[in-house]
Amino acid sequence: MIVAIADTGPIIHLDEIDALQLLSVVDTLLIPQTVYEELNVGTVPPTLNDIEYQLVEADANRLTVDLDPGETAALSVASEQSAVLLTDDLAARDAAESLEVEVHGSIGVIVLAYTRDEITKLKAGDLIRALQTETSLFITDAVVERGISLLNQIS
Repeated sequence: MIVAIADTGPIIHLDEIDALQLLSVVDTLLIPQTVYEELNVGTVPPTLNDIEYQLVEADANRLTVDLDPGETAALSVASEQSAVLLTDDLAARDAAESLEVEVHGSIGVIVLAYTRDEITKLKAGDLIRALQTETSLFITDAVVERGISLLNQIS
C-alpha cells in the first residue's frame, strides 16, 4: 500500500500535461493544507476534484529545513507517517533523503502508473518527454533518459 504526500510540483506539472489523474495510482494521497493554499494562489487544477485525496494539517515547525512552506509541510507529514514524498524540487528531495523519507517526482508517478497497468509503456514515455517540453519543470535530457530507461527495465 502506497501512502504519498504531494507538494505543489507534481500536481502542477502533471496537470500541465493533462496527466493529473495519474496521482490516483497511489493508494492514499495526502495533500497538506499549506500545499492546497499554495495551489489556490494560482488556480487549483479542476481535475484535482476527480482524484481522491485527503487534506491534512502539518506541523512544519518540527523540521528545520530551508524549503518553501508547502515543501516543508509535505516533508513534515511524510516523515511523521513514513510515507512517500512526491516532489519535483531538488532541495526537497535532498532534505527528504537526509530524513530517510522515500521520495519520487512526476516521473516516478508516471512509472508507477505504468507498473500498475494504468497506461502503456508508449504513453508513459510520451508523458515523461512531455514533462521536459510542455511544462514549467526544468528537467534535463539525462533525467528524461533515466526515466525512459526505468520503463524499459520493467517487463
